[in-house]
Amino acid sequence: MTSETLARARPRPAAITLTPAAEARIAQLLASAPGPVAGVRLSTPRRGCSGLAYALDYATEPRPGDEAIVTPSGTLFVDGASLLYLIGSVMDWREDDFSAGFVFENPNAKGSCGCGESFTV
Repeated sequence: MTSETLARARPRPAAITLTPAAEARIAQLLASAPGPVAGVRLSTPRRGCSGLAYALDYATEPRPGDEAIVTPSGTLFVDGASLLYLIGSVMDWREDDFSAGFVFENPNAKGSCGCGESFTV
């Protein structure tokens, strides 16, 4: 591939899509962070009944392999080791009278536990 071909290549789509509600919640989290942070990191550690769970933490800096999803409200870093489990997902923030939290629509998930805390691919 020549440098001219690379210059014309279309940008790669984001690994996951954030809804406006998720972007707004990330903005709130970053505004109330306990110290200086570069963004929020999403990872999929091994735990729960089904094997993988979604985890969000403050990120003080990007790590090698992270996929940075830059939004007007802040940056979401997707852990490089989790990326293959999350490609094509939609991340939303939902609230009702009894609960609030991030919800993931993940086309790679083949199943989840009864409580919805973990998933399998």
